[in-house]
Amino acid sequence: MLIQPKIAISSLNSCDPNEQQVSEILSGLGGNVAQSDTEYILNNVSNPETAILALKYFQQKIVPKYHVFLYNAVFKLFRKFGDFERAEKLFDEMLQRGVKPNTFTFSNLITCASVSSLTHKATELFERMPSFGCKPDYNVLSSMIYVYARKGNVDMALKLYDSAKNEKWLIRPVAFSALIKMYGILGNYDGCLSVYNDMKVLGVRPNIVLYNALLYAMGRAKRAKYANDVYVEMRKNGFEPNWATYAALLEAYSKGRLSKEALSVYNEMKEKGMALNKFLYSSLINMCADVGYIDEAVEIFEEMKRSRACQPDSFIYISLINMYACNGKVLEAEAMLNEMISSGFEPNICVLTIFVHCYGNAKRTDDIVKIFNQYWDIGITPDDRLCASLLYAMTQIPKEELGKITNCIEKANPKLGYIVTYLMEEKEDDGYFMKETSELLNSTDEHVKKSLCNSLIDICYNLGMEDRARDLLDLGLLLEIYSDIQSRSETQWCLNLKKLSVGAAMTALHVWLDDLSKAFESGEELPQVLAICTVPWRRNHSDKDLAMASVFESNLKELNSPFDKATNMTGWFVTTSQEAKSWLQSRGSTKSVADLNSTVLDVLHWALTQR
Repeated sequence: MLIQPKIAISSLNSCDPNEQQVSEILSGLGGNVAQSDTEYILNNVSNPETAILALKYFQQKIVPKYHVFLYNAVFKLFRKFGDFERAEKLFDEMLQRGVKPNTFTFSNLITCASVSSLTHKATELFERMPSFGCKPDYNVLSSMIYVYARKGNVDMALKLYDSAKNEKWLIRPVAFSALIKMYGILGNYDGCLSVYNDMKVLGVRPNIVLYNALLYAMGRAKRAKYANDVYVEMRKNGFEPNWATYAALLEAYSKGRLSKEALSVYNEMKEKGMALNKFLYSSLINMCADVGYIDEAVEIFEEMKRSRACQPDSFIYISLINMYACNGKVLEAEAMLNEMISSGFEPNICVLTIFVHCYGNAKRTDDIVKIFNQYWDIGITPDDRLCASLLYAMTQIPKEELGKITNCIEKANPKLGYIVTYLMEEKEDDGYFMKETSELLNSTDEHVKKSLCNSLIDICYNLGMEDRARDLLDLGLLLEIYSDIQSRSETQWCLNLKKLSVGAAMTALHVWLDDLSKAFESGEELPQVLAICTVPWRRNHSDKDLAMASVFESNLKELNSPFDKATNMTGWFVTTSQEAKSWLQSRGSTKSVADLNSTVLDVLHWALTQR
């Protein structure tokens, strides 16, 4: 009695993969087996070894011209299991037997290679297709877009992508995911969104892998709002977030400083029993530290220490030390340093730099000297950032203690030490000072040029050397350390103090008022609007920013100046050209500048130090 194909499949899936048992089972189908039945059976065998034995049996029953369909069925099984090694051996055997592959053969093999992360094998197979007269179908194109995107071959990935779109072929989500990842690695985040929009236009439904890829890309781009929009759409489309989703969201929210959203995701992960890795803990702690969420940062830090998955590293300790230092919590910063050392981590130059800055703000000069000498004695080599912090500390401490820091600077950077000593001795500039300063700033790390120049100008003002400060500001402008301090058009003339230190801001104000006075005296027509910006332009201003703007406003009023606070722009003060002219005329242009030097500049000095 003949058996049905379903019975054969059940028996094959439960038998041992040996030739005798397989032959006995399949012989029950009879001598004449239909091609459709052979494909049906091979498509549903669960054991690859059994499938190969069944293939050999059916090759004896089916005419050779249909053998390619038998091979394709087994290749499909190998693709399902991601077993490219067996698939490649069977493909070689297929060619040796003279069986010509078709497009479906290559489609299965290329997909199998790509899911096995064997991109070079997928590429080889794709390049062999023309030699067999095979043209790629939508599955092959999707797989090869994925492969080339993974390999970073942007030109080929986009060429195939454009070809598939032009042919209006279906593109599988895996190809879109790979393109988004490719653009993300390249830093082309607009490209990521463009691919995502293409996908929606083409009517392809995203899957969780694609959503996660897009979330990660938006996180790397610090586009937290876009990441949130994608997440909302993902949930609306019925997808539940997995660990990778939460991880991508945490990274995006943390980098974008969306603190409430990030903490919400963190709490949701804890509720679901999902463990964080070291990177995510670090991202959260850094975010909390940056936005001043001290209690939350400490809570997450303690949670991390209690976890079994990972423990804090030196970078996390340094982040917390910096958090305490930036918020003026010196004792807490010192306690965290002690815990870091007791946990087996050696402090580095970054820690030293943080404490120099922290002790400077606290006016603890002796502690600066002590910690500098301590690290100097163990062989830590000073860098430009440390020198900038030492110089900044000099702007915060009493004049009579400057010499203590000067000794440290001379050790750290003899050229900078010479410049600082030159200033403290209040020597007349013979041209050598500016030459040395120019060489120093030119050779300094780009990230600290402005800090170094700011502090040098501040020291000049603290020592009453206003002319020297102006020379340094001019040098900073010449070296493009400062830019856009003044901006002038036909309609407005603005003074931007928002990125300047105390001394630099006062010097810039000197220059602007001089320019304003000269323009008035020469009869030049002033722009319609004159404006001063005193705080950084950002969505949320700190209490120090607002306090500085408030003090600046009150003292402008005391001078009876025409500048009024802008109603819709925090920290901006504006007036009209007519009001400015009347003010300058009533006070006398020269007298106005002199008065401002002795009054508003002192006030501005106080206000800016509160930042």
